[in-house]
Amino acid sequence: MKSTATIKTLVIGGAGYIGAHLVPQLIATGRHVTVLGRSLTPRYELPNEATYISGDFGQRDLIGSLLANHQEGIHLAYATVPNTSFDNPLADLLENLPPTVQLFSEAAERGTKLILMSSGGTVYGEANELPILETHPTKPISPYGVTKLTLENYAYLYAVTHGLKFVCIRPGNAYGAGQRPFVGQGFISTALASAMTGKPIRIFGQQGTIRDYLYVSDLASGIVSALQHGQLTETYNIGSGVGLSNLDVIEAIKVLLKEVGCSVKVENLPARAFDVKTNVLDSTKLETHTGWRPKVEFEEGLARTYDWLKAMEK
Repeated sequence: MKSTATIKTLVIGGAGYIGAHLVPQLIATGRHVTVLGRSLTPRYELPNEATYISGDFGQRDLIGSLLANHQEGIHLAYATVPNTSFDNPLADLLENLPPTVQLFSEAAERGTKLILMSSGGTVYGEANELPILETHPTKPISPYGVTKLTLENYAYLYAVTHGLKFVCIRPGNAYGAGQRPFVGQGFISTALASAMTGKPIRIFGQQGTIRDYLYVSDLASGIVSALQHGQLTETYNIGSGVGLSNLDVIEAIKVLLKEVGCSVKVENLPARAFDVKTNVLDSTKLETHTGWRPKVEFEEGLARTYDWLKAMEK
């Protein structure tokens, strides 16, 4: 069996929130990790052992030369978030589809194994039954979900026609320390930061939505598990299996912030057409194939997120 000490792993878009938790776990397996990001310097702190390269993965010569020197790639980069994709669906397609399809072509040509991070929250659309299995129909109701599903289909196409070695993951809603608030994604960090600064927590609709919240280190370990033990061309959900509504999260925040004398206010905005009402993922397949299990309970993860946001105020 080949030692992981010789394996070189490229993390595309690895200088962000998820990458900051993933890269240390990859290094802990003995891998040599290179991170490719658009900014001149990483947006989040990375371990000294990681190599950082500034550049756009859509540059064919750059991505080709990097893939030629790495046995594995993890594709985390995505240029839009659900609400911006709804505002401009054509931009969502043009910014994400061509460079990623090119990535599939280059990886297939060089025999690089690829982990594709899709979206567990948007590709399924409205759930017929809960929790959602990977075999659930995929009927996305947002441009973001449509593009993510299209990328999955292209990956499978390149697997069949060009021998692309890939594993697809569909994560739940990651949250935790390091998740910056007010950026269009991340209800928990934004809700906490709103309450901590005396602003109302905004939810869309009277009840908001129900989501599968997964602490970011558990998502990172799920990605590592899929990389090491996942089966090629398989798709894996990575979630907690627990559905929490926006109001459930707010009640937990009230309990947490009551100790520091912080009141919580809620502002209801009109429901958004592109928001899936309920999303709870069944991760049994990943657990069965790899032995992965989430470790961080929601209340603990919420407290860690609060502690990080509090530290950022200083």
